[in-house]
Amino acid sequence: MRLSRLKRLPSRVKRAARFEIHAHWRRQPIVIGSVFYESFSGNGMLDNPEAVFRELLAAPDLAHLTHIWALSDLTQYKAAVDEFAGNPRVSFVKYGSAAYYRALATSQYLVNNATFPPDFGKREGQVYLNTWHGTPLKRMGYDIEDGALATANIVRNFVQADYLLAANPFMAEQMYETGYKLTGIYRGTLVEEGYPRIDRQFLDDAGRASTRRQLVEAGVPLGDRKVVLFAPTWKGASFGRPTDDIDEILEHIAAIEERIDTSRYAVLLKTHQSVHKLARHRPELKRLLVPNELPTNAVLGVTDALITDYSSIYFDFLQTGRPILFFTPDIADYAGTRGLYFDQDVWPGPARMSAREIGDDLASIAGNGDAVPEEWRDRYLAAQRRFTPYEDGQASKRVVDIVFRGVREGYRLRTDLADDGRTKLLLYLGGMRPNGITTSALNLLNNLDHDRFDVSAFFAQSRSKATIGKQKQIHPAVRQFPRVGGMNGAKLRHLARHLDFRRGRIAEHANIPSQNRLWNDEWSRCFGESTFDYVVDFSGYGPFWATLLLHSPEAERSIWLHNDLASDAHREVGGEKKMLHSLTQLFTLYEQYDHLVSVSPTLSDINRDGLAEYARPEKFTSALNTVDAEHILENAQADLHELTFDEETGTNPPWANALQSQDDVTTFVNVGRLSPEKNQARLIRAFAEVHAAHPATRLVIVGAGPLFDDLSALIESLGLSDAVFLTGMQRNPHAIMAAADCFVLSSDYEGQPMVILEALVLGLPIVTVEFASAKNALPAGSGLVVPQTDAGVADGLRAFIAGDVPASAFDYAAYNRKAVSQFYAAIGAE
Repeated sequence: MRLSRLKRLPSRVKRAARFEIHAHWRRQPIVIGSVFYESFSGNGMLDNPEAVFRELLAAPDLAHLTHIWALSDLTQYKAAVDEFAGNPRVSFVKYGSAAYYRALATSQYLVNNATFPPDFGKREGQVYLNTWHGTPLKRMGYDIEDGALATANIVRNFVQADYLLAANPFMAEQMYETGYKLTGIYRGTLVEEGYPRIDRQFLDDAGRASTRRQLVEAGVPLGDRKVVLFAPTWKGASFGRPTDDIDEILEHIAAIEERIDTSRYAVLLKTHQSVHKLARHRPELKRLLVPNELPTNAVLGVTDALITDYSSIYFDFLQTGRPILFFTPDIADYAGTRGLYFDQDVWPGPARMSAREIGDDLASIAGNGDAVPEEWRDRYLAAQRRFTPYEDGQASKRVVDIVFRGVREGYRLRTDLADDGRTKLLLYLGGMRPNGITTSALNLLNNLDHDRFDVSAFFAQSRSKATIGKQKQIHPAVRQFPRVGGMNGAKLRHLARHLDFRRGRIAEHANIPSQNRLWNDEWSRCFGESTFDYVVDFSGYGPFWATLLLHSPEAERSIWLHNDLASDAHREVGGEKKMLHSLTQLFTLYEQYDHLVSVSPTLSDINRDGLAEYARPEKFTSALNTVDAEHILENAQADLHELTFDEETGTNPPWANALQSQDDVTTFVNVGRLSPEKNQARLIRAFAEVHAAHPATRLVIVGAGPLFDDLSALIESLGLSDAVFLTGMQRNPHAIMAAADCFVLSSDYEGQPMVILEALVLGLPIVTVEFASAKNALPAGSGLVVPQTDAGVADGLRAFIAGDVPASAFDYAAYNRKAVSQFYAAIGAE
């Protein structure tokens, strides 16, 4: 462990230094008239930023501007550096360097075609233009199954941008509004005036000659041959780690070349940005690889026919009116995983499964004067009308007019995305670990009226598989803001923040100017210009998160109280009151919230009394948790044998076999974390007493936790190894509950336990101890409440065996309507 920490030390020191440098420059004045450009994380002077840069540089009325480019390697992109070596208005910085963070923090204008790093936060006085990098054929963002978590830094960048560029109406609506869920949240300006980079395709004779010369200088033996450009997109599990399919690409190119006249046509390869690093060191690619530093659209300007697969490059090439071929041997797999927005029958060219077919098509085109064949022409013209309606070679000028000259009249600008008529609601969901709070949060999101509310969920980004699994269960209508990166600001200021917390001064966060700036900056870093009508801390246990939510722009704010929190604060674990300080600090923030919401009326009374010194009584209210009955009932139908089968051993665990046996044994079930407050030890002792008199009984306890070993030892000491089973964590506890006869809860305390609601949905008879809010947890006439003792639990088990515990009668639809109505009222929305 110590060696591992030592290995990580250099990277941690480097990271700390980077944050400190960034923090220093964020305190310095904005340099008026400075423009900072980044394209594909510094992979060249490319794309829309390059086109905007050249338009600005050439504009006489904007000669006061200075220009800074971020490049990942100043040596690799030496041609770009050399081109402007004598221009005092143009400079270059290495991506990720101290100079990079200086430019990012102090430039007046920021231009990017992808995303700035997670620690980026736009400062007041900065203007951010995000151009993105193409009209998508591949599905994007939320349109991809489980795509929400990958959008974290993208959406964070978008909501900070003052301007977003859309090449066409489809890109505006499908990608920005729907794919990245900007409808209802984005407060900047959506510019729909074409793509600046496509201007680079409008080449005169001199421009064509210049681009062809650059290709030759890069080692491509072009001669006077026409250009066929093969431009596949990246493949693989992630953008950052694409599959190395260069050998396969070379085989395809060879097959194409076999079918065409290579004395008239040269097949060149344009790799995707993420793949180029894999290709540029391959000597066999020298004769055909397009240099990364050469703008793609300039190459498209000299291209006579394009071959691609699912790349957005074809949308740009439509402007030329020249043939497009689609090489898609993997379309079944690709469309089934990533997904596509259009079927092949509307593509502006044929989709082929083999490189030889592509070669034959090219040969046919060559015999037709290099024109688009008649059988594709209607589709081609329809695609031009839909995707390149504004491409007249003047898009760069229009974008510069809008962003840098402040001209708006006469341009296609949209500022209405945030105003979709719905009420804006932000909920912080907590750590999203598999527990009752997470379950109740997910259930609530499923039951909210998404036609009435625009809902955003906030939580910490996690690498935990269990946590990610829960995040994937978030309702698809909900916009997700996973928190990535960390707070900006100098280490001394963060030290002061931590000291304020340790000294019990967290409630002063808004009154100390330096601390107030830290928190305001963090809100902006996470949410940009977003505003919400209602802000809810649904977790209710973290002082950091509760403080951050208090720095939202004006909103009605609520915080949830899932338990008797005064008792929680003083509860000892291992002889220590581990939550005392953090919860006490949380309590000092309560007066700054509008509503303090407990999960039952009784619990609200308890918290109102126990926390009276921290907040006025009228702030305390309650709202019952909702329940996802359909999901529970669906889970309950799962095949327990299949669910618990171990592929390695070829067996099921003994408890699963016992539950599936056709015996006359009565099964009691308990579900919950194996921790002191759940007090499964009391249940085991009570069961031991009952089992002695009624041996045809068993107890199944579902869950994991710190007391697993202790409870196992207790079971063995009582001789119950054949009758009491600890299943550990199970991904579907409802199937296990459905196979049992009676649900038993033996906790020392609960708020409104979700597991009781789940047992009610399943129609299980319920025996529960009498904790403070037990009367709110069970509907009238359901279950049996017993004293919070070993004897009381044992009496409850005996009562069930005697037939004295009724089965649950529960109208979950009516219950949910009531619970959701209470939620709206509790946050002030009703």
